[in-house]
Order: sequence, then structure tokens, then C-alpha cells
Amino acid sequence: MILLQKAIEFEKRSMSNMTTSDRVLASREAKKIILKINEIYKKTKDPYLMEVMKLVTVKKRKIDKRLKGPSLGMV
Repeated sequence: MILLQKAIEFEKRSMSNMTTSDRVLASREAKKIILKINEIYKKTKDPYLMEVMKLVTVKKRKIDKRLKGPSLGMV
């Protein structure tokens, strides 16, 4: 499936030296991939799809965390 190839390629992509706009685009791409895989997963319940979704989600969370910047914490 082309979707799984996209997901695996996204997960292996290096996130170093990305601009903020690159991170925004990567986050949006990850969201689209996750939602499409989720639609298929709901019908098939294939555990491999769930694993791929988890990998992409972890990568997306790292990107989003970097976009938000450091938290101020207890100042």
C-alpha cells in the first residue's frame, strides 16, 4: 500500500535542521497519514496498522513539542 510506504518513509525521515515551516508541514502530513490509517484500521483491525500509527504518532508528538517551544514551568 502506498499509504504504509508514506508512513514508513515519514517515520524514517530526519527531523534535524528543519525550519519552523518545515515542522508545521511535517506535522500536518503526519496528521493526514494517521487519520487515513485509522480509517482503514477501524475496518480491518490489523495490528500492523496500529503499530505504524503509533510510530507516526510518536514522531508527530516530537515535532509538535518542538513547535510549541520550551514550557515556562514554575516561574
